[in-house]
Amino acid sequence: MNPYYTSKVILITGGAQGIGRGMAQAFAREGAQVILTDLDPEAGADALTWLDSQYLKAHFVACDVRQEPQVQALFQHVTEQYGKLDVLINNAGIASPARKPLHALPTEEFDQVLDVNLRGPFLCAKYALPLLEKAQYPAILNITSTRAFMSEPDTFGYSASKGGLEALTHSLAVSLGPQRIRVNAISPGWIETGLWQKEGYKTEPHHSTEDKAQHPVGRVGTPEDIAEAALFLCSDKAGFITGQSLTIDGGMTVKMIYHE
Repeated sequence: MNPYYTSKVILITGGAQGIGRGMAQAFAREGAQVILTDLDPEAGADALTWLDSQYLKAHFVACDVRQEPQVQALFQHVTEQYGKLDVLINNAGIASPARKPLHALPTEEFDQVLDVNLRGPFLCAKYALPLLEKAQYPAILNITSTRAFMSEPDTFGYSASKGGLEALTHSLAVSLGPQRIRVNAISPGWIETGLWQKEGYKTEPHHSTEDKAQHPVGRVGTPEDIAEAALFLCSDKAGFITGQSLTIDGGMTVKMIYHE
């Protein structure tokens, strides 16, 4: 257990499944008071049960980060229950339904992805600000994606939203620096989350030799890989780091692949 986190309150959006669940486990393991938010109450309850099986505790609040009144209510709840917030982790994100050819992509589906992936972090940062200003070592961590810098076909909303979140990260870092609030991002690559879903949605991962070979480290990533970096970036040990984005992708984005 890290003594640094034993008195800290950490809020993780999209914390019930995938990378968010991995970060919740890591921060709870280090002694933090962890608040999970998610749109899916069933996933939230499942995450709490899963953490409890490891003798770890967290608190769940259902919240749709697209909806400003719900975000306001979330941080009012944090104020009333905890009176403080040390770290905000903007992790909630979706990739679908907007994976369609440009000519066939409904504007509302494009907007839906941007609302979750970019509007959500903006709203959370806005309403977390009064609490973060009171913290000794306040930090915001945005979970972006390597898709901010490279794309698969027909991922317009996802790529645009993650690129926007990268820019929002350095904008917040510069703007909130006078309040001592550090703002950084983690840009994950291929992270296998099959075993980190709610019951009934878990899948046993299978990665081919070709899948692994795309990564110089020889494997696909896991939520633990992201969580360990988050523990560092949100701690006082990273006190001179702000406005930065850390790519965690096993080297995939720096490997040139030629097909003969």
